[in-house]
Amino acid sequence: MIRTFVLALATSGLLALGAALPAHAQAAPKTLRYAFPIAETTFDPAPITDLYSRTVVAGIFEAPLEFAFMARPARMRPNTAAAMPEVSDDFRTFTFRIKPGIHFADDPAFKGRKRELVAEDYVYSVKRHYDPRWKSGNLYILEGAKILGLSELRARLIKEKKPFDYDTPVEGLRALDRYTFQVKLAEPSPRFLYYWTDGSFTGALAREVVEAYGDKVGEHPVGTGPFRLAEWKRSSRIVLERNPAYREVLYDEDPPADDARLQAIAKAFKGRRLPLVDRVQISIIEEPQPRWLSFLNEEQDIAENVPAEFANVAFPNNQLAPNLAKRGIGMLRYPRSDVAVSYFGMENPVVGGYEPHKVALRRAISLAVDLEREIRLVRRGQAIPAQSPIGPEAWGYDPAFKSEMSQFDVARAKALLDMHGYVDRNGDGWREQPDGQPLALEYATSPDQQSRSLNELWQKNMNAIGIRIEFKTAKWPEQLKASRAGKLMMWGVGWSAGQPDGDTFLALGYGPNKGQSNHARFDLPAFNALYEKQKVLPDGPERQAAMDEAKKLMIAYMPYKVHVHRIWTDLNQPWVSGYHRNIYVREFWKYVDIDAAELARRQGKRGDQ
Repeated sequence: MIRTFVLALATSGLLALGAALPAHAQAAPKTLRYAFPIAETTFDPAPITDLYSRTVVAGIFEAPLEFAFMARPARMRPNTAAAMPEVSDDFRTFTFRIKPGIHFADDPAFKGRKRELVAEDYVYSVKRHYDPRWKSGNLYILEGAKILGLSELRARLIKEKKPFDYDTPVEGLRALDRYTFQVKLAEPSPRFLYYWTDGSFTGALAREVVEAYGDKVGEHPVGTGPFRLAEWKRSSRIVLERNPAYREVLYDEDPPADDARLQAIAKAFKGRRLPLVDRVQISIIEEPQPRWLSFLNEEQDIAENVPAEFANVAFPNNQLAPNLAKRGIGMLRYPRSDVAVSYFGMENPVVGGYEPHKVALRRAISLAVDLEREIRLVRRGQAIPAQSPIGPEAWGYDPAFKSEMSQFDVARAKALLDMHGYVDRNGDGWREQPDGQPLALEYATSPDQQSRSLNELWQKNMNAIGIRIEFKTAKWPEQLKASRAGKLMMWGVGWSAGQPDGDTFLALGYGPNKGQSNHARFDLPAFNALYEKQKVLPDGPERQAAMDEAKKLMIAYMPYKVHVHRIWTDLNQPWVSGYHRNIYVREFWKYVDIDAAELARRQGKRGDQ
């Protein structure tokens, strides 16, 4: 009874949060619980490419900058940086100054000393992406930015078969003093600062920690962020806890003036110390039904991206169901800056290649994909058809642009196949390749329900045009590993932007990105030239024109069948307060609170039943 009374006082504001309490009256840790549909891979920022590992790591490691949580349109602000960086007029030199007094979470690697964050930590952490030992999945981004000297150092050491030398100075990345570091580029990069908002990419690691744990550093993430890793059972459970060494950061958001809900949250939470919860508990629940039931049974506080198969139950016609509203459950619906794609392995002898008949095969397959049925039956209306590889909410996206990417035309697909020699020669009802060899597609997939439903639709679509298709099922991390090695013929994946710019989507087709973002291994000189051109231009009509031409080439050659842009709908339990999502802020948990009194009241009510 004492504990419940104390929780009620704290929540009502009569007792200041964080005030000292008698030992017998200490409140239980406030825990935010939710689930991932896909397992993590590692917690080392260098090799990470998947959304879910990035999400965890973003709460542990900190970049110098961050996106303001409630700002619309997206706006950057200092995080560990003392102020916004100095940027030269030619967008080639960037100078960052780090706030003194920021410390890493305690760890045995520091041998009992309190370890301050310094400029050299960012220099070291960026250099790790160039070290072949860590197999960075993000190196293509930095190499595209052309930091002076780093790619050359990497190439030389690889040629000489020597370990990467972190102590060799390079012109393009160096610490000027204890708290200042500078980056110099060979070419202009007007949007280079975006890369420095992502703790899962440019977050600071301490060299001592990496050297202490070696190849197991992904199991021991130690950063300066609001949380630290407390428990980890691979592919099952991840628990983060408040980092006691986290500096004082207060809730201070400036939402749009026309959003009354966010205005109320910002006013109520202003001045409170972050993070607002003590723990984040993440379960890996791959199947949609148990994930949904765990939320209904109040075992999860948030249902992130409610599985599409339950959309009609949870929010018919995109309105919260009355039975859920009666329970006090909240609903938040928002477009993702992403694309859901099926790629064709461009080096695969069946579906790859740039010859006219190979292009025709991919375009025919694309025309046979019934997106209307996919959105209506499989995705339950939680997506819009994609016209190009560039996702919404990103610079370069044009909502008025239309293309054959979203067209469904079986007759035209058959005509294309007939014209280019993909015909049934032996009368068995299936088409062969122009040289008479069998034509069979192999599509990599995962063992979850939505993937199975998508497979069924693929089967119907391909049957309609006389093409065999088989499905190769494996866990997502296994498919990712095979994909990066170029071993898959076709695979369906999603790609989400970490910054409000279309470059990240065009990067899917850039030749030098093979084995990294470019899963299709598309490599067309004309596209590469357009990609490089738009990259150095400031935002404006000239850049938009280059991006438009680049996306038209991706549509024409069809290395990716871009299906849809997804819409996410999240639900939250009534004791979750301050819930909001910014699609460019992965570590949203630090801004969300648990109303402990409301949770205790409802738990007590259930216990009385």
